[in-house]
Amino acid sequence: MEEQPVDIPCPICKKEGDLKMVAHVSEIPYFGEHTQVTVLCHACGWRQTDFIPAEGKKAGGWSLVIKDVEQLKSRVVRSSSCTVKLLELDLQVNPGSSATGYVSNVEGVLNRFLEVVNMVLNDLKSDFVEKQNETDEDEISSLIKDIEKLEAMIESIDNVGTSKSESLTLEFLDPHGNSMIIDSNATERELSEDELEALPVGPEPAVFSKNEL
Repeated sequence: MEEQPVDIPCPICKKEGDLKMVAHVSEIPYFGEHTQVTVLCHACGWRQTDFIPAEGKKAGGWSLVIKDVEQLKSRVVRSSSCTVKLLELDLQVNPGSSATGYVSNVEGVLNRFLEVVNMVLNDLKSDFVEKQNETDEDEISSLIKDIEKLEAMIESIDNVGTSKSESLTLEFLDPHGNSMIIDSNATERELSEDELEALPVGPEPAVFSKNEL
């Protein structure tokens, strides 16, 4: 795959001339042909990956109630514009300015949640040591409970094969329609106007139309 120069400065280090793009076309089962676009800066190491389907997609949501160990292996496509939720835990990851797309499985998404929550927890602990803020103490306690609950749910499914604890619902909300949960029990729906207004759409620098590739 040949790198192509991108005629804009790096959004992180602002250096010009070191931003490159690599595009790779492949087929994802049940998702169809897509182009994986990676933009990277050779100066500072910044990288961003996204997915552009061959056919136009409409804004949509996907949800899956995780009930057995096989569903942990189900593939997912998450674009940089996708908001990911775990409904029972009221946890949500929004696409920020440096959001990147990925192809993974359900277990990989759950592990990403654990990484993010643990990262936020460590930041709060550092602030609490410095400021002794009671609000931070409450948030720390809440995050610890969320981590323990999520780990218990994953362990329950892994060890028993079928979840014997509370249900765990994974939801993807993508205003660009470039994300999908690939499982026979996953459900797809249209996004409401209120959801479309409220949902973030992710970063702008690495967003290209198929005609530009």
